[in-house]
Amino acid sequence: MSFTGAIGGAGSRILKGLVHLLAITRIHPNVFTCVGLFINGAAAWLFAQGEFTKAGIVVLLGAVFDLVDGPVARHSNRVTRFGGFLDSVIDRYSDLILLMGMLVWYARIDRFSYIVLTAAAMTGSVLISYARARAENEIPKCKVGFLERPERIVLIIIGALSNRMAAVLWVIAVLANWTVIQRILYTWTETTRIDAEQPADPATAEATDEKKPAGKLQETY
Repeated sequence: MSFTGAIGGAGSRILKGLVHLLAITRIHPNVFTCVGLFINGAAAWLFAQGEFTKAGIVVLLGAVFDLVDGPVARHSNRVTRFGGFLDSVIDRYSDLILLMGMLVWYARIDRFSYIVLTAAAMTGSVLISYARARAENEIPKCKVGFLERPERIVLIIIGALSNRMAAVLWVIAVLANWTVIQRILYTWTETTRIDAEQPADPATAEATDEKKPAGKLQETY
């Protein structure tokens, strides 16, 4: 087994043990989702004070709750449509509140270029999830792209702990918006293919639409 494989295996065992322990408490998974938001709110406040290293540690703690809410729900047989919806909405708030904290700090120290950079990162972060959610109203799946939410959180933690947040914001701003473009192109390709394959008879098309499921559980990143 490789060194990285051993680390991954150890991390997976720790996560499974934590999920099992939290499931025993019978605390509802939605509580963990909301706790993660409050922790990220504390991190955002630290970012707004310029305490980036402390903020990075708090974001790392918040990431734990982001990781366990879904597995705890599955482990305790508490998976619901509302839970998936709430998790996606809270994740968006968590993403934005962290970057909002940085915006406050850069405004306080009068760094206009960093404000614009953070705003670009915020825009890409929001549109990544929106592009997927909207695309999956038209096609089965749209999970293409370089930069999903876990990667963005890891980058923010690295930037905060290493005091290299400007470089990280550049990476997020560029790759997040590039991921949006990838999803637009992928959706265009898929919808074009589906449109070409649709039956010409309106009655047949209507019958096909009636067979589509009314809804589905999904997470958007």
